[in-house]
Amino acid sequence: MSRIAAVHGVLAPHRHEQHQITDLMARICLPAGRDRSVLDRLHSSAKVRSRHTVLPLDRYAALDGFGTVNDTFITAATDLGAEAVDGALHAAGISPREVDLLVFTSVTGIAAPSVDARLVGRLGLRPDVKRLPLFGLGCVAGAAGIGRLHDYLRGWPDQVAVLLSVELCSLTFQRGDASLANLVAGGLFGDGAAALVACGNDRRPKRSHATVVATRAHLYPDTERVMGWDITDTGFRVVLDQTVPDVVRKHLADDVDALLGDHGLKRQDVTAWVCHPGGPKVLEAMSETLDLPAGALDLTWRSLAQVGNLSSSSVLHVLRDTVAQRRPPPGTPGLLLALGPGFCSELVLLRW
Repeated sequence: MSRIAAVHGVLAPHRHEQHQITDLMARICLPAGRDRSVLDRLHSSAKVRSRHTVLPLDRYAALDGFGTVNDTFITAATDLGAEAVDGALHAAGISPREVDLLVFTSVTGIAAPSVDARLVGRLGLRPDVKRLPLFGLGCVAGAAGIGRLHDYLRGWPDQVAVLLSVELCSLTFQRGDASLANLVAGGLFGDGAAALVACGNDRRPKRSHATVVATRAHLYPDTERVMGWDITDTGFRVVLDQTVPDVVRKHLADDVDALLGDHGLKRQDVTAWVCHPGGPKVLEAMSETLDLPAGALDLTWRSLAQVGNLSSSSVLHVLRDTVAQRRPPPGTPGLLLALGPGFCSELVLLRW
């Protein structure tokens, strides 16, 4: 087993009401004179009240080319990542020199050297720290990252591992693209980061929020075009199919029941559900197929409303809020889950 010693979330510096971002999308995505009623309806139905962006809104129309956008990503991701990791280590009472593994995930920009490499000297990590940059997992990477930390710490139970997620989704919005997928994404995704510190079973942190008991991954067949990116001359063009809720209804309950059943548990034993806020229809499908009690996803809905979908960072923000606000009874089971490109799910069984 491994212990979660701290989770720290940060947001990009510029906060906007939803209607301000909708107005921006109308200006940079719709042809001149095009009726914007569909855009307004899509953004209203996203159930997002506000979001954060890495740039002021008046800077987005002037972004010129994928290279310029990606340079912006590297600079901002390094800054936000440093803030997230520093905050998580401070909360855990662990010094940077004690970190043995740094896992970095993002699906909204690329860098070589990777962002994690750029943080080693800046944060005072050891030069022999092991690094694992991950790309392509998308929204599922917050849960998958915890799973891979857990796998590593089972083999190195006296060590400390850190997961860092930075997602700057606003940099992927495609100018001049009036496709339904781009307009939906433009109404849903925001910018933020999160870091999680975990310790192996032989390492006793000063505080422990939860123990990772087990994980489960499932890649669903014939769903490659349900979610992801098309890499184009102008950057990342979103692939987002309307069948996502249908895939959730078809597969998720069986996966959850299988993981819980392996440990002699049922859904009603779970005292806190930590779910990625994939969007209203996805959350409704989760609640329906898992037959969740009223209020089980309140913190997830609240996160969606306050900051939007932060891709892989979102489920870590919800985990932070669960620990701080819901305070599940110690020793009881919890389940953290997220979905992402592939199409796939990642489940993490916790003990509070």
